[in-house]
Amino acid sequence: MADQVQADAAPVAQQPVALSPAEESEVFQSLLYPDDIYTPEGVYWADLPVGQRISFVTSTDNAEVAKELGQIGAMMKKDPLSPIGWYFKNAVVPGAGLGLEGYVLFSIGNLTSLFNVVWKDCWKSYKTCNKNWVAAVTYLEIIGIIVGQVLVGLLGDGIGRRWGLVQDAIIMFIGLLWLTAAWGLNTEGWVICYAWGLFFYSIGVGGEYPMTVTAAMENAQTGVVSDRNDRLHRGRNVTSAFLMQGWGQFFNQVLLILLLLIFHSGSGNPPYSELSAQWTYRVSFAIPAVGTLWLIYYRWYKMPLASKHLQNVKRRNQVTGYDVQSLKLTIYHFGPRLFATAGAWFANDVFFYGNKLFQSTFIAVIDPHVGSNVITGWLWNLINVVVSLAGYYLASFLIDNKLYGRKMMQQVGFFVCFVTFVVPAFHYKHYTSVAGIKSFQAMYFLSSFFNQFGPNAVTFLTAGEVFPTPIRATAHGFSAACGKLGALLAAVLYNYITTQMRFYVVPWFGLAGMFVTFFFLPDTTGLDLREQERRWQYIREGRGDEYHGIAIHPKHLSVWERLRGQGKNYNPELDRQARIADMRVEWELRQAEKAAQESGEVDDGNEFSPEVHAYFHSTRGKTASENSLEKPAL
Repeated sequence: MADQVQADAAPVAQQPVALSPAEESEVFQSLLYPDDIYTPEGVYWADLPVGQRISFVTSTDNAEVAKELGQIGAMMKKDPLSPIGWYFKNAVVPGAGLGLEGYVLFSIGNLTSLFNVVWKDCWKSYKTCNKNWVAAVTYLEIIGIIVGQVLVGLLGDGIGRRWGLVQDAIIMFIGLLWLTAAWGLNTEGWVICYAWGLFFYSIGVGGEYPMTVTAAMENAQTGVVSDRNDRLHRGRNVTSAFLMQGWGQFFNQVLLILLLLIFHSGSGNPPYSELSAQWTYRVSFAIPAVGTLWLIYYRWYKMPLASKHLQNVKRRNQVTGYDVQSLKLTIYHFGPRLFATAGAWFANDVFFYGNKLFQSTFIAVIDPHVGSNVITGWLWNLINVVVSLAGYYLASFLIDNKLYGRKMMQQVGFFVCFVTFVVPAFHYKHYTSVAGIKSFQAMYFLSSFFNQFGPNAVTFLTAGEVFPTPIRATAHGFSAACGKLGALLAAVLYNYITTQMRFYVVPWFGLAGMFVTFFFLPDTTGLDLREQERRWQYIREGRGDEYHGIAIHPKHLSVWERLRGQGKNYNPELDRQARIADMRVEWELRQAEKAAQESGEVDDGNEFSPEVHAYFHSTRGKTASENSLEKPAL
């Protein structure tokens, strides 16, 4: 087999036909200088003076908007409903897992308010149930998510994205059946069964985080040629899937209200019977079980190539299983980035959980009897979910804007959350009185809006895209798990301090998140994911200092990385030469793969001799003549 591969590979490894500088420039112009990030003169947009940069970015974005609106118009002429079908395929389906988990997990708090009213002796006064087991419902939920995020992140990088997506859906389906049928010999037995069912379900939920972001990000990644859609819309593509979490919360809240009205004889007023509560919560879990069963089918039969990009990267690096070397190199080279994504997510989840403080406090002022009227609290929560959805969508629209982008969005979001918590903390009596309740309510909605239009959306995206493919799911899962540690801290801490003290504590996590973002998080807005992978390949081959491309442009490095001198090797002209050489090597490798496939030595483009890959990777950074003279026997 090796002899045959050598014969097939030899012709494509020969020295290519020489081109004049003018001919070479013309051939590579469109590949080297895409017009959405380079001027006609070949100047990168981030190298332009501020005025020209604003003009260039604005004109590029306007042209892209006009193009997309034209495409939508053309689609509607053929079929008025086709844009809806496109949105369902490209946003709803990729984010279906997060939508289902948003439906279930964010219903736990809503159901707790119902349980507090119907089973007071267990959930409120703890006469018939152990207080620790009631609290364990929240704790086990968060712990289950952490386990899933870390475990599936590791397995997703070791085995593949498709496997992770399928097993997540299976775990969530079994968990929903468990939650729907949860029972016990007494009320406490039911609580224990319910808590462990939620823990099991949450493991699948945790895995959804790293698997969804990696699958959405890598779906179209092939080769080394830049991709316009990736540069202009990668953030939107990922956050469009993520915001399905918000729609999950919305539909859960609507269905809970409708179900309680149906099973409570059309009335939302207390007292509520145990029978109506049982039917309400069990049917609310049974409905997403049907959707999760469909998700298993879709991921099993309709996503066979979900792991293709990861497999290609591993094959070219001659790796099987988990890429331990890439993990070590990532910690060494990108450790501060991991601190940024994990630290910011930790700070954000304290806020995300703390947002519930606003809701319970201001509703209690508006309606003193809200503790017994569950529907009132649910209706206010529904309004907050709608506000949050607006934040999700605005984040999706602006996250790829180079003049605002990920990093600024996260910093502004953290700052607004800080302000909206710190102001009522020091004027608590005024804002929780009838006179100040409207201002308090406005700050509550602002905190919800800017949490989504800020750190909640950005942390999900950047925790995957600032790391290389081989360990992307691991890094994302670790960062998300650190976030849930923030939620766990809040869940435990809030049980031991007063409401006003909570407002004193929470704001400072906003400042901490803003600080971590400013110093340690790079801004990858507009940076081609393939270019980041190209830099990573240089690092993995021990030639990091030979990389001169835009991935180390000061615009795309954190303050910490710039202070450490990581951008000192940025050189557009040297990078142009290196990119041409890299494209030549990539083309030769693809031709060798194609020849081997046509000869029957391999069945498809996913399996190829590691010796061939080793040879072609060894040609990086060398001239064509050197490659021809040094070509070893394959």
